[in-house]
Amino acid sequence: MDLFPVPDLPEIREGDDLAALIRDRVDLRPDDVVCVASTVVSKAEGRARDLDDFPAGPRAREIAARLSEISGDEKDPRFAQAVLEESTEVITEAPFLLTESRFGHVGVNAGIDRSNVPDHDLLLLPERPSESADRIRAELPADRVVVTDTCGRPFRHGQRGVAIGWAGMAPARDWRGEVDRDGRELGVTVENVVDELAAAANLVAGEGAGGDPVVVVRGFEWGDHGESDAHFRDVDGDFVRQAVRGWEFDG
Repeated sequence: MDLFPVPDLPEIREGDDLAALIRDRVDLRPDDVVCVASTVVSKAEGRARDLDDFPAGPRAREIAARLSEISGDEKDPRFAQAVLEESTEVITEAPFLLTESRFGHVGVNAGIDRSNVPDHDLLLLPERPSESADRIRAELPADRVVVTDTCGRPFRHGQRGVAIGWAGMAPARDWRGEVDRDGRELGVTVENVVDELAAAANLVAGEGAGGDPVVVVRGFEWGDHGESDAHFRDVDGDFVRQAVRGWEFDG
């Protein structure tokens, strides 16, 4: 399997045709997987905003005041308001905002980015990333598209690439019913392939000013395995989320 970035993409602006920009720069094959950073998807879809677009309400002001006290740095209540408006659930309010986005992704600050946003203050995640992936895929020779983001994980330092949207493939391989090397039947193994592809793409894409927002994965084969639609955990089965809901930060 090979991975390589799509070279020389310009700064993406609202209304840009991402698929056309990708097609113009690389000869894609039908079995390629095109991993596209959510930042450029959001920019093309007009998801850049200013802080003044989010007048702070009482809850946002209260959250910002508490976070300012905890961190020692002044927190803008308008940013807290933006996070609230982009979330369906606030799981923790301190020592940081951990929320569920409107499409099911759990992350810090609703995934709102404050870097690499020319002429604006904020960049929101795509509203429906899998639909975004499907639109891009429809205009590419490649059959599979993954929209990626970076986020931290419980019990680990640092961030890694994850998938927040996908099209043309199931998100996971289902190994249940297959056997291991000793002939034991696998009963729980469901491999999140789109996250693994996103993490691999992020290694190639890089971060910061020198990053490449689109990476092609060539030679990935699904193999003779079942498929699973499992990706974001259902709340009823997400015991970590249930535990965190009942936890209170005391400083």
